[in-house]
Amino acid sequence: MAFRLAPTAASQGFRLEAHDSVGSTNALALEHARAGDPGKLWVVSKKQESGRGRRGRAWATPEGNLAATLLLVPGGELRLAATLGFVAGLALADALEAIVPKGRIAVGLDGGSEGRNRFELKWPNDVLASGAKLAGILLESAMLEGGRFAVAVGIGVNVVAYPQDLPYPATSLKALGASCDAETLFLALSDAWSENARLWDDGRGLTAIRKRWLARAAGLGGEVAVRIDGNVVRGVFETIDEDCRFVIRDDDGSVLTIAAGDVHFGAVASARI
Repeated sequence: MAFRLAPTAASQGFRLEAHDSVGSTNALALEHARAGDPGKLWVVSKKQESGRGRRGRAWATPEGNLAATLLLVPGGELRLAATLGFVAGLALADALEAIVPKGRIAVGLDGGSEGRNRFELKWPNDVLASGAKLAGILLESAMLEGGRFAVAVGIGVNVVAYPQDLPYPATSLKALGASCDAETLFLALSDAWSENARLWDDGRGLTAIRKRWLARAAGLGGEVAVRIDGNVVRGVFETIDEDCRFVIRDDDGSVLTIAAGDVHFGAVASARI
């Protein structure tokens, strides 16, 4: 099966560029933007040679996994464009729910599924299954002529394989017993993106996106530790604020609002990290 766009995405003017292998879908998308591409372009591949995660970390995409980047050239504020990562998380979770049969996998930070979402969103940019990282999202931007900017919304999903040498649990759809391929997942993702982007509405619908995201939030109400520039703060994960920043309450009852950091839940949050 070849990569293809959902009819909803195609009807809304999205375009598709598919590759067997690339260096980085994000880098390629931003190259297109600098060359004048107007955006609404999906760049996808089943193999990525030099992908990146947050803070410059490597993100491996071996053959059969999904590397997808949506290039956008929005007209609003860069501050609002930064919340597109939450749109991406919701779109991917919706796509996964659409293609993975009910009852096939149990999902949750405790490994159980009762009363929980099968796929959970970990602030700011991960999708979890059974408490392990299934997918990562990376937003990168580039300034263009005339004061405009481009945003590359990168989405990497462990479809058939996952890295073994990480400091946190990871998994793949195959390891969880779900049989699907990258092409099927992308088809569902392109459809789900259209609906969630409509809800986001160039940032005007961020309140609705925030509400949907919190309904899928991993670790909400539980103990959390956040590493920020080498320092660690601990507390209880209370919510995300109206700008989608992470909000915790520490042992003294003080509320801390965090714009960027590495989040750890449960037993890891209690240990020295």
